[in-house]
Amino acid sequence: MLHDMFFLNLSVAEKIVRPVIVYVFLIVGLRLAGKRELAQLNPFDLVLLLTIANTVQNAIIGEDNSVTGGLIGAATLLIINYLVARVAYRNPRLDRLLEGAPTVLIDHGVLQKGRLADELVTKAELETAAHKQGFATLHEIDRAVLDPSGSIVFFAKEPTPQTLRHEEIMKRLDQISAQVAALRP
Repeated sequence: MLHDMFFLNLSVAEKIVRPVIVYVFLIVGLRLAGKRELAQLNPFDLVLLLTIANTVQNAIIGEDNSVTGGLIGAATLLIINYLVARVAYRNPRLDRLLEGAPTVLIDHGVLQKGRLADELVTKAELETAAHKQGFATLHEIDRAVLDPSGSIVFFAKEPTPQTLRHEEIMKRLDQISAQVAALRP
């Protein structure tokens, strides 16, 4: 029994090459799928990722179900990920190729519908993300950027609607104060 648990049915080289091939394929596939897939998982995206994980499992482990084979596959994935992250950190061009570039979704208060379509982000999803960051409406936003990680960063219009309202109220209070002062003998 212990023998079956730790005995490799495949060569160590094959146990290393398989996860590397799957890793590269998934990196390219996720990069082509777009930024939206990374940070905004809806139920369909979650099912897709779970299905992909199950599908590539056999490609990684092959016919080998041993603990040793699983550890070699997992260690290979961790090492290749570490190496890719280190190389990308030191090489900005490679990092940009792997990560992608930020996409401006709202520019100077104007919704960039073509870019939303390119990134498969609906106006409703953008509004929901804005609400989570404290914006009541998209009209309060000067700029929205979809980062390569899939998160959306919002920048408020300057001055904000709240600031404009506060200034208007203060101006009216000053006018009322001046009128009251004019009424006094």
